[in-house]
Order: sequence, then C-alpha cells, then structure tokens
Amino acid sequence: MNPSFTPEEIAAEGIKPEEYEDIVQRLGRHPNKAELGMFGVMWSEHCCYKNSRPLLSQFPTKGERVLVGPGENAGVVDFGHGLRVAFKIESHNHPSAIEPFQGAATGVGGILRDIFTMGARPIAILNSLRFGNLDNPHTKRIFKGVVEGISHYGNCVGVPTVGGEVDFNSAYKGNPLVNAMAIGLMETDEIVKSGAVGIGNPVLYVGSTTGRDGMGGASFASAELTDASMDDRPAVQVGDPFLEKSLIEACLEAFKTGAVAAAQDMGAAGITCSTSEMAANGGVGVELDLDKIPARETAMVPYEYLLSESQERMLFVAHKGREQELIDIFERWGLHAVVAGQVVAEPIVRIFHKGKIAAEVPSTALADNTPIYHHELMSEPPEYARKAWSWNEAQLPDCNVNGIEDQKWSNILLTLLDTPTIASKRWIYHQYDHQVQNNTIVMPGGADAAIVRVRPVNGKPELATTGIAATTDCNPRYVYLEPNLGAKLAVAEAARNLSCVGAEPIAITDNLNFGSPEKAIGYWQLHNACTGISEACREFNTPVTGGNVSLYNETVDGDGNPQPIYPTPVIGMVGIVPDISQVVGQGWQNEGDVIYVLGQFTPSLGASEYLATIHDTVAGKPPALDYELEKSVQNACRAGIRNGLIKSAHDCAEGGIAIALAESCIAGKLGCEVSLPVNKMRLDTALFGELASLIVVSVSAEKRSTWENYLDTNLAGNWQELGVVKSQVLAINNNGENLVNISVAEMTNNWENAIERRLLMT
Repeated sequence: MNPSFTPEEIAAEGIKPEEYEDIVQRLGRHPNKAELGMFGVMWSEHCCYKNSRPLLSQFPTKGERVLVGPGENAGVVDFGHGLRVAFKIESHNHPSAIEPFQGAATGVGGILRDIFTMGARPIAILNSLRFGNLDNPHTKRIFKGVVEGISHYGNCVGVPTVGGEVDFNSAYKGNPLVNAMAIGLMETDEIVKSGAVGIGNPVLYVGSTTGRDGMGGASFASAELTDASMDDRPAVQVGDPFLEKSLIEACLEAFKTGAVAAAQDMGAAGITCSTSEMAANGGVGVELDLDKIPARETAMVPYEYLLSESQERMLFVAHKGREQELIDIFERWGLHAVVAGQVVAEPIVRIFHKGKIAAEVPSTALADNTPIYHHELMSEPPEYARKAWSWNEAQLPDCNVNGIEDQKWSNILLTLLDTPTIASKRWIYHQYDHQVQNNTIVMPGGADAAIVRVRPVNGKPELATTGIAATTDCNPRYVYLEPNLGAKLAVAEAARNLSCVGAEPIAITDNLNFGSPEKAIGYWQLHNACTGISEACREFNTPVTGGNVSLYNETVDGDGNPQPIYPTPVIGMVGIVPDISQVVGQGWQNEGDVIYVLGQFTPSLGASEYLATIHDTVAGKPPALDYELEKSVQNACRAGIRNGLIKSAHDCAEGGIAIALAESCIAGKLGCEVSLPVNKMRLDTALFGELASLIVVSVSAEKRSTWENYLDTNLAGNWQELGVVKSQVLAINNNGENLVNISVAEMTNNWENAIERRLLMT
C-alpha cells in the first residue's frame, strides 16, 4: 500500500491530521489515494454531520403519522386513507455560489431523487432562497442564475414549483442559500428503503453515465468559500432533467415489480456514499467493480469514479435472479442498467478496478461510525447579542400621527412594500411552471402556504378532496439576534402559515444553514437554534422526519476575515387539507366583509423589518412566543375556514400589521378601513411592529354573529374586530385620526415591481 500522505495532500481532502491517524488505525495501514478520498467525502460535515449530530439527536422524530424518519433518503408520513407522503429538504449552497445555474438545477434534481427513491412520485417542489442585496452586480448574477436553474430543472422534469420564500440581506452577499424541498406520493405498496439485504444479491448501477463532474462535492460543500473557490468548479455537478424524468418513470416501474430489495440515490459522494450507506444500513457489505460502471470519459481512475457526483444515477440491490427484469425496464427508458457488484456478508465496501482491489474499507467507518465533535457552549451570549438586546424603542426619534422625522406613515409603508424581502416574488415564480400536473390549488403568492390536490390513489375516491399544504419558513434576523427564540418562531410561523389555509400541521423537514461550528459564536447559534426547534416541534406535535445540515457558510473577505451568513434554520412543513373546496387565500373577497385579528395585539419593533429598513438598525429581541396562545389562534383559524366562516386569512409577519393589511388588499384588489388598538404604544410600533400568534381574517357580514359567538367561546379575550373591506384604498386610523391612506393601485405598483426594477438598474 501507499506510504503516508503529506499534510497538504491530507488537508486537500478535507481531513484533519488527527482524523488521518484515526483512518490509519481503523484500516491497520495507510489508505491509498482512492480510500483517502472516500474518507474525505464521507467524513465531511455534509455527509456525516460530525459537528451537528449530537444536537440533532434531541429532535423529536417519532409520531403516530411518521412511517419513515431520519436516516433514509426522505421522510414518509401517513395522511390517512392509505395515503403516504414523502418529503425532504436539501441545500446546494456552495455549488450555487460558484455556478448558480447548475448549482441550483442539480439541487432540484437531487431532492427529487430523494423522493422517488422511496417509491414516491414527486408532485411538488418548494424552495427557500437567500441572497445579498440586489444593488450588487455579483448578487444579481447569482440571483438570476439560481432562479433560472430552478425553473429549468423543475419545468423540464415536469414537477411544479408551487411555493417557497426568498430573503435579501447583505449577510448572504458572498454565500447564497439555495434550499430545495420536494414532496411526493407513494406509489409502491412497500416503502423502498436503502439497507442492502440478501447475501449474494446483485448490486445494479442504473441511470446516467459517470464522469468527472462534481468531483469532491461533499467536501467542497463543507468548507468556507474563498476567492480560490472558483477553482472548485469541477465540484459543481451538471444535471439533465429530461434524463431524470425517464429515471423517475423507470424507478417507479421497477419498484412496482417487487424485484428491488433496496435503493439509494447517488447524491453527495456518489458511488462512495451509496455503497457504504447501503452496506451499513443493512449490516452487510458491498462489492463493486468499477470496470462495469458506464463512464462518459476515458481513463478514469478509481478516485474519480468513487468521488464523482455525476447526476441522475442510482444504486439498487435486486433480488437474485430478477436482475434482467430490471435491466430491461431501464433499457426501455433509454437508461443504463448493469450488474456491477453484489452483497457480501463481510461488512466492508470492496471496490475492484482492472481486476484488482482498488479500495477496501469497513462500511461503518464510512457511513455511521464516523467522527463526532463535541464543542463547548459559550458560558454567556456573545457580545453582539448582548449589545443588541440592550436596545429599546426609546432610542428612536419621537413620532406622531403625521409620521416620524420627515417621513409620513404612508410613505414608510410604501418603502417597506418596495423592500425585496417583503415585495412580490412574481418575477421569480413567473419563471416556474407551477401548474404542470394540474394539481396546484393555490397559485404562488395567493396564500400563506402552497396547496396541491391529491389525485385518487388505487381507486379510492375518498381522497379526491384531500390536499397537501406545504411551506418553508425562517426569519434569519430573528435567529441571528436570539437563536433559540428565532428557531421556535420559525416552527410556529410554518404551522401558522399552514393553518391560514385550513391545513393541519403534520411534520417538518429542516435545513440548518449556519457558519462554522468550530467558532464559539457559530456553535452558540447552532446549539441554541437546535434546542429551539426541538422544543417547538414537540409543542406543535410536528416531528422531524429528516433534513439537511449545511455548515461553514462563510466567505473570507480581502483581509482574510470570515464573514458568516445569518444563522438560517429553514423549516419545511407539510399539513393535511381535508377538503380543498374550503381553503382560503390571503386576499379580501368582498366589500363589506368584516376584518378581525386573532391573537393578542402586542407588537414590538425589536428585530423588525421596519427597524432594519427605515432606521438601518438590527437590534432588539424577536417577538415573544406563547405556545398556548399560538395553538389557540391556529385552531380557531382552521375551524373558521373548515366551517365556511373565514373568507381570507393572512399571517402577520415581517413588516407588522400594516404590511399584512396591505398584502391582503393587493391580493384581493380591494381596500379596507381599519382602526388599530394602539392604546399607549408608539404609532410606529402599532403599524410596523412584529409579533407572533396574530392572524388577520375576514368574515362576511352575514356570518358575523356566528363567528363572534365562536370566538367568545374558543378564543375569549384573544381577538378583536379591526374594520371592514371597503373601496380601493387602505385606510388605517387611530382614535379617529388617519395614519395611512394609500390606494391599492399605488401599493400594488411598489410591491409588484420592486425586484424587477432593481434588476433593470445598472
């Protein structure tokens, strides 16, 4: 075997010196180049979660509806009537920073494979995106490329992109976040798992060919971005959505035959990951002959085969004697399918090349018995947080009925509507085919969550009215200022957005996007956010079925200083809509409808969009969260929708109640006149302060009495009437004095064209 490697060669694989010594001890010898590469990708944070696994262990992962939890390609939950839903979220942040189009496109392709590998047909895609400010040419290039990549892959593969969220902040200037979520309906009788079974069973390589694209992508995704990262373009994969469409159909057809014993997507770390995880999950070993692998490039060496992340590839374990049956299916779909190995009793991954053993590594050493790092938590919050928490509203200029300083309240509202984070995302979603498959119930931007119709499965007409609601949520400013509370609020907002369309929240998948856990502040943020997610998921009975951890999201500036992103734990949540004929959107429906708020109107300006945009200040603490109040408000909203009382519902989030009212006006193309319960609070707090557990709803005047009787019984003391849907003007009053008076047309112009205006600026 080869002698030991130089420190530079070891570091180039993302392996620490002490990890290399561990590898030598486990193997009883020095690894060869291919084996070193295998350890490099499998021991990366992206694959083995060595810095985050201790924190993830606290997540609630079981529940009466959970059929498959973390550890498989995707989570699966029971929606009743035999309906099983697979869903998951994954990141493609670093590839998208270097090659925006392909990075985003292959992110979509990868998350779709996680879904259909389980035996589910993909029916919807969502995303959660973060970019720098759009006044920066570099950000504009990344933004346009990412959106084009998502639309290209999703549109071509024929899966609708139905929802998501987009945020713009200078914290993401050099390191965008591209999180893709997919949802699928199980089509197979048995859920397809990844654990290899059956000694002697053949191992099949299926799908596309293997090339040199995506080399070392997992290691690349687990390192900080620097100017030298542009040299890592080969670590960015290249996707083919048309081939993936064939792969979906071929895999689902193959699974239905019962000839497939196990299946694994070749995602991060490619052949290395699929062989080692299948072996470890099954408690067996896998032998694979690289000479059998269809290659699209010549003279590839084992290192390249094993670390390639070429797209649209899978690894199957077939029941012995049925391999030709599977090969015929894939060839009929124009895809490769070859017997490349077999399952063996010895728990080892043994790779052959040109008749010789090219790599031989215990499977558990690569897949589950990997390094774990425990970091020490700071004894007190970092200085930046303590300084931010000392801020209070008294530090702002005085305000009155006319506005603050030289700005009128109406102008401030228009400015906030023009802020890209709040503004319409029409420029983005108009590039996505959100109606392919003809099951999308609510168009993007029309409601607080996406809804997809469930087609009757296996002749079960009772499913014809069922819908799946989904959302992705996180306010990164909240998490930056107070990670524990901010993460709780992300879970609460996701549940609230589902409740605003009448859906019952079921389960979550999470994407934890953070900076370096090896730095005290980075670990403090990660630790506290995970604790917050865990607590909130237990409160809302929404177990975690899987997800993704993306750490080291940092760029290095010209002076060599690391610039981490805002900590961004994205929550992807799914819920059941029992009757799609009763869902509502966020827009007003008719003049004369009465407007209410559900919850306690106790806003604050800390951590708010108003404070950041108008006063250029990021400070204070996020809104407080009362679980019991939150659950009561959501229950009331769902009941009102399902009983046909509520005609529109909208979560009060970024920008406060003024923005929530404006968005309902814009969506419904109708104005309203309301009076705010200001009491003794500042007027800017009342208008633009943010809070949890508040939903704005409208109810027809004819049902007013029935609705208020329900609220008195079920939400006593936690609701208020605000006003009425009226005309084409948003009028917000306080004690008889008008604070805001803007036409719906003017608000719409500012809100609808904000992103496009910035993209056209030179």
